[in-house]
Amino acid sequence: MTSKQRAYLKGLAMNINPVVQIGKGSVTPELVDSVREAIDKRELIKISVLKNCFDDIRQIADLLAERTRSQVVQVIGRKIVLYKPSKDDPKIELPR
Repeated sequence: MTSKQRAYLKGLAMNINPVVQIGKGSVTPELVDSVREAIDKRELIKISVLKNCFDDIRQIADLLAERTRSQVVQVIGRKIVLYKPSKDDPKIELPR
């Protein structure tokens, strides 16, 4: 992903609300499944990490991206933005 594409996705992510919250249980198989479902449906999702989760947010983002085969767009504060293009019906067209 180029920096231009990343900047475009960051702009889109500013206007969306978090669809998944990560709490003290951190990354569980159920959490990975719900992130996978959300990202397959929407392509671009925002995840909120609650204050009672003491794991490193960057490591959580990398782990979720690896397990859902997506890409980390950004980690800012306690928010993670992930992107995975849809194979069947892409909704977001990235600039070249």
